[in-house]
Amino acid sequence: MIEALGLDYFGAAVLAGVIVGALCGLVGVLVLLRRRAFYTVALTHATFPGGVAAAVLGVNISIGAGVFGLVLVGLMTWLTSIRRQGEQVAAGVVLSFGYALGQVLLSLNTNLPVKVDTFLAGSILAIPRENLLALAVLLAAVGVCYAAFGKELLFSSFDRRGFRAAGYSEELVDLLALGLITLTVVLAMPAIGSILAIAMIAAPAAAARKLVKRVGWMLILAVVFGVLAAVAGLVVSREWGVAAGGAMALAAALIYVLASGVDAARRLVHTR
Repeated sequence: MIEALGLDYFGAAVLAGVIVGALCGLVGVLVLLRRRAFYTVALTHATFPGGVAAAVLGVNISIGAGVFGLVLVGLMTWLTSIRRQGEQVAAGVVLSFGYALGQVLLSLNTNLPVKVDTFLAGSILAIPRENLLALAVLLAAVGVCYAAFGKELLFSSFDRRGFRAAGYSEELVDLLALGLITLTVVLAMPAIGSILAIAMIAAPAAAARKLVKRVGWMLILAVVFGVLAAVAGLVVSREWGVAAGGAMALAAALIYVLASGVDAARRLVHTR
């Protein structure tokens, strides 16, 4: 893909940023509407030890992050099913366990060819071609899922009881949503890291929700904000010599702050 478009390293990073920003915007709306923010935070930490283990074994980071993410998602599901244990407790256990295990693996393998900040903040300026292609395929798949199952995803997000009463399978829809969230976190890890992924997933969608109420416009704005945060972060990274992942996350947070300010000003005007 990169060679066909004749892109240099920064052009390839911008392309990756556009794809990641659009993907995080679309999936972020799903995270927001289904109240899966804490789950997503826990998942970002769960992929961290998988990425470290993959580097130790010499395999692709996304493979290790994906396998370990699935294992810890299974652990989270089991903890949730225990009597008197809720999703928040299960996610908190997995979050702390995943991050702690990643740190232990790093301390036992100090001579890894990949630096720790690559796992935590990503390295979008050096993202492998296969990861870029996987992100593009996932973005297309998320678009197809919204087109084919958008009504079911939104219905179950807003009215779970009514969704079940209408005869739909809530488990299948929830599995689809969790699958899209998990794949996004796993495949975005090489670009934006395991820790900063939540900023790119949550902030653009939350900013869009501050400004519009219709879900269709929310999806469009979330994609625009996600792409804007990614590109702005990359430009700041190049001009000021700062970490690209951190700059992208800060740009996403700034967009949310600005959207919150616009929303507050609009409410103030309406109350007068």
